Amino acid sequence: MKISRTFAAPSVAALLLAACGPAPSIQPDRVTPYRLANPSGMEVTLLNYGATIQSIKVPDREGKLSDVLLGFDSLDGYKGTHPYIGAIVGRYGNRIAKGRFTLNGVEYKLATNDKTNHLHGGLKGFDKVYWRAREIAPNAIEFTYVSADGEEGYPGTLTAKVTYTLTDSNELRIAYEAASDKDTVVNLTNHAYFNLTGSGDILKHELLLKADRFTPVDAGLIPTGELRPVAGTPFDFTTATPIGARIAAADDQLKLGGGYDHNFVLADTIRPEPVLAAQVYDPSSGRVLEVLTTEPGVQLYTGNFLDGSLKGKGGQAYARNAAFCLETQHFPDSPNQPAFPTVLLKGGSSYRSATIFKFSRR
Repeated sequence: MKISRTFAAPSVAALLLAACGPAPSIQPDRVTPYRLANPSGMEVTLLNYGATIQSIKVPDREGKLSDVLLGFDSLDGYKGTHPYIGAIVGRYGNRIAKGRFTLNGVEYKLATNDKTNHLHGGLKGFDKVYWRAREIAPNAIEFTYVSADGEEGYPGTLTAKVTYTLTDSNELRIAYEAASDKDTVVNLTNHAYFNLTGSGDILKHELLLKADRFTPVDAGLIPTGELRPVAGTPFDFTTATPIGARIAAADDQLKLGGGYDHNFVLADTIRPEPVLAAQVYDPSSGRVLEVLTTEPGVQLYTGNFLDGSLKGKGGQAYARNAAFCLETQHFPDSPNQPAFPTVLLKGGSSYRSATIFKFSRR
């Protein structure tokens, strides 16, 4: 199947491309926090560096407020070495095989920062740059970044916007927009690491994932092109199951990923409005996270490469399985996989995507 993405009107693209003027509200090269809060007690802190979500504080079943996101107390911690914690990743989230793809008959060579592959935008992706920030409503912050033609090997000058909005119903809404002056590829996502307990591991968190297929990978974690049914495999979360229930099963795919590090197929194309993709329940705290998205895929990652050497908030050592990620996305290596939903963004057109993190308790 070869599916085309739905684009907004060219006038939207023109507005995005025009939004390259001086930063209206931040000093360049300075990390600035932006704090949002609602009457329900939910609090969110955002950073202009990497358009990062630094913290999400939500109440448990007893009303106790805790931070459910891995991260750093020091703003400078985000400028150090870490696995994209809380940041926007792009221009292309996830992996591109051998750091190469062909577009309009031209081969483009990208940085290979994941062994022989390209990962999350390269050596200096969207997670490692300062975004222009402005408040567009009392609980909404818009971040803008202009990626130059040729940056990390990608064609076209791309103007990207990410808007975070905190609602009174405990939803953190993320709206993605982008426009390019020439044909390119784009796949934006946020790399939040969640732990609904606030500490320890996430193996007892119960996951419901509304996907009946996933994309198996090779030894380099590049999709083979197969869309494999989850039925009868450790990848079947179509009914709520503890994340750790089968994570150590004798399964070749789990061995390749060191756990779950796979794209799950939600749909054959992008949807016009966000649809429920996943629900995670923590029996310990009673917290519930629902993930809704317009994207056709979601990457489940269970912190397999965390090893305790990274020190985060409160000096916590982030060990293996200290968090889970649900990265809403187009499929990995889509520029080289014509049967996958396309990630082509035509010059003069615009890209739109939306994801919602909704919190509740029981």
